[in-house]
Amino acid sequence: MPRPRKWRNVCSLPGNSRFGPLDSPANTHNYVSLTVDEYETIRLIDLEGLTQEECADQMNIARSTVQGIYDRARKRVAEFLVDGKILKIEGGDYQLCDGQRNFCAGDRCRRHRHGWNK
Repeated sequence: MPRPRKWRNVCSLPGNSRFGPLDSPANTHNYVSLTVDEYETIRLIDLEGLTQEECADQMNIARSTVQGIYDRARKRVAEFLVDGKILKIEGGDYQLCDGQRNFCAGDRCRRHRHGWNK
């Protein structure tokens, strides 16, 4: 029996879940799908400037797992940009931060920085 997948901690969902060229035909062959956890690794490493180890700590997964997720995410983002496809952000094994749990990274968490706490 395979080991169950571990939930990845994500601060918040993206504000937009679909991106692409305005003149792109909307067919099923013209899409690149990025999971929410892949989006989160791109956000944490490339935008927030975290190391893969810091990203792994925040997402509560192994650094080697972050490396694999990050590599897949960058390849998909490159395909979206180079081939002019539509990027959809959806799915994945993740749980959203509620601002109260131990995994929340405080100042690095989008909910805390923007006052999104309930």
